[in-house]
Amino acid sequence: MNDLNKPLAGQTALVTGAAKRLGRSIAIALAQAGADVAITYRASVDEAHETVAELQALGVNASMHHCHLERPEEVIAAVTATIDLHGRLDILVNNAGRFNSAPLESISVAEWDAMFAANTRGPFLMAQAAYPYLKEANGRIINIGSLGGMAPWPTHGHYCASKAALHMLSQTMAKAWAPEISVNCVAPGMIVQGEIGEAYQHFADKTPMKRNGTAPDVAAACLFFATGPHFVTGQVLAVDGGLGL
Repeated sequence: MNDLNKPLAGQTALVTGAAKRLGRSIAIALAQAGADVAITYRASVDEAHETVAELQALGVNASMHHCHLERPEEVIAAVTATIDLHGRLDILVNNAGRFNSAPLESISVAEWDAMFAANTRGPFLMAQAAYPYLKEANGRIINIGSLGGMAPWPTHGHYCASKAALHMLSQTMAKAWAPEISVNCVAPGMIVQGEIGEAYQHFADKTPMKRNGTAPDVAAACLFFATGPHFVTGQVLAVDGGLGL
């Protein structure tokens, strides 16, 4: 049995878009639980090196892989490289995504397609590439959705729609790939890092828990799905302090 303090010892996790911000926090939480961690990055090569060094300092094996999630060949290459280096894949966290706002009436076709390519198509391609390895390991997929996929935001129509699609994709995967793979989704609300500034205080004021969320809040939810009962699948967990109520 694994050390209770290292429940993921002997396992390997792949976290997309984990060079910085939320993805980095998720990767660190998994490493602290004992998992070896592979991360993907697109442009943030310096930050990716820093993240890998931080992961290795926790005593686990870590690797970084360049990956443009909209290119199937790069997705397959990243998964293959993870297997080549780490020998197995137990946990996939689809964190990488796109976020911006625009009036619904002015969203271009290119903007709409880019949002869905990053937030829905990318996780689909990554999960599909990882499927045989996760099936072999009785593994887990954790998709990072959004409160915006559960409630309509008038100035984020393309973003909300893409995350709602990811939520449904998560549940579809959960049914299609059971019983070997559990699939769940974490849906963050307003998540801030560092100094939030007055621009975000109004969100905290209307949140029942009277604060905005943090990256460790989201990472802890991911850790639950990574270490909790494999029987839990198809769930979309809002991490929003009650903002969506």
